[in-house]
Amino acid sequence: MIQSDLDLFGPQPQRLASHTVLLPGFALAQVERLLDALRPVLRAAPFRHMRTPGGLHMAVALTNCGSLGWVSDAKGYRYSPTDPVSGEPWPALPEALLDLAGRAAAAAGFDAFIPDACLVNHYLPGTRLSLHQDRDEADFGQPIVSVSLGLPAVFLLGGFQRSDKTRRIALSHGDVLVWGGEDRLRFHGVLPIKPGVHPRMGERRINLTLRKAG
Repeated sequence: MIQSDLDLFGPQPQRLASHTVLLPGFALAQVERLLDALRPVLRAAPFRHMRTPGGLHMAVALTNCGSLGWVSDAKGYRYSPTDPVSGEPWPALPEALLDLAGRAAAAAGFDAFIPDACLVNHYLPGTRLSLHQDRDEADFGQPIVSVSLGLPAVFLLGGFQRSDKTRRIALSHGDVLVWGGEDRLRFHGVLPIKPGVHPRMGERRINLTLRKAG
């Protein structure tokens, strides 16, 4: 439960499931540092709409940084050390992201988390992310750290079958969501982003998902 504005210690972590923790506003103090770190990443590897194995364009634009990047095409979903557009290695994972991910994971109870992949998703109003599991990583023992920037979103946290009931979780600018352990393979997604203009990010939501993929 988020505490009132009278609480000098601010919002406290919220345990949403046994190994799923919401850290409200955890990244707020680092937003400008994160955006500065993302600019060279986006210059080297701009957002793009990848194709699903079935040949459809994904609604959410994406890019990656780190030693591995998540890709999708006719061959399927997987991690690759190179950007399929440029043929070059993905941009390095900025120190600002490594630091934030490690601290957020530790705050949620996962020590010594060192990601090697960061998927950067770019949402516009109306775009959504269908329910799915993150199963392309080599080690399911590592947590997932998700950082929200820009327009608010409603995150769907489900069970271990696609048909299981989902819980709706409101995510705001600067929130960090961490899940792992026995929750690592829960289905999850994002409802369509509602129209709006964020004072810092404009008409968009950017989500940074940090994982240990290799």
